[in-house]
Amino acid sequence: MTASEPTILATSGGHRAGARSRVVFDALVHHAVDLSGVHGRRPRIMYVGTAIGDAEHFTARMAEAARVAGFDLTPLHLFPMPNVEDVEGSVLDHDVVWVMGGSVVNLLAVWRAHGLDRVMRRAWQEGVVLSGVSAGSICWFQGGATDSFGPELRPVTDSLGFLPYGNGVHYDSDEGRRPLIHQLVADGAFPAAHCTDDGVGLVYRGTELVEAVAETAGKGAYIVTSDGAEVTEERVEPRLLNPSRH
Repeated sequence: MTASEPTILATSGGHRAGARSRVVFDALVHHAVDLSGVHGRRPRIMYVGTAIGDAEHFTARMAEAARVAGFDLTPLHLFPMPNVEDVEGSVLDHDVVWVMGGSVVNLLAVWRAHGLDRVMRRAWQEGVVLSGVSAGSICWFQGGATDSFGPELRPVTDSLGFLPYGNGVHYDSDEGRRPLIHQLVADGAFPAAHCTDDGVGLVYRGTELVEAVAETAGKGAYIVTSDGAEVTEERVEPRLLNPSRH
């Protein structure tokens, strides 16, 4: 079971603290599963933690979150080597790819070294829902604002480019991101930028933005454009998802 057309859910959310576990999947992860159309069996989620160096403690937290949610989760590790023999086949065998946040610059370098950029494009074209948070959002776009190089935000403009826009994450919680995104659009680095407050996700069918969704009330999404003289930011009101099932 795969989505009926190439689908991406790019987010600034998806996790929260659990009552009995350190992390549970919030409504955005559940929505990624819904977008895949899977039914009649346990959803298969591939968790990719490249951006945090495949940190084993967080892989364990994701596995526990998946158990609580009723999902089957497979981690894809690239450190110190791929943990599966057939990386492409393993990715294509899943309903959803969920990419963890961290360093998008490091993620891109390691993915390209292993050819995972090409694997992800094929998975996207074949209907595996691509999703993730922060670095796991920016990677699908042309780029965005990143702290990969240090506390001072810098541009990254060579992301995978499946979506032909810039991407601003944590738009309401990191005050440096909005002005840098505006500057990048003004300078023509991106034709437009699509941005999310914490707890918000953007749904794309093909390369078209079709909906903003949120797991937290009162948060927004934003489209930043420029006419060559002035930068304009338009707020998009997300649809509030049903609360997480756990």
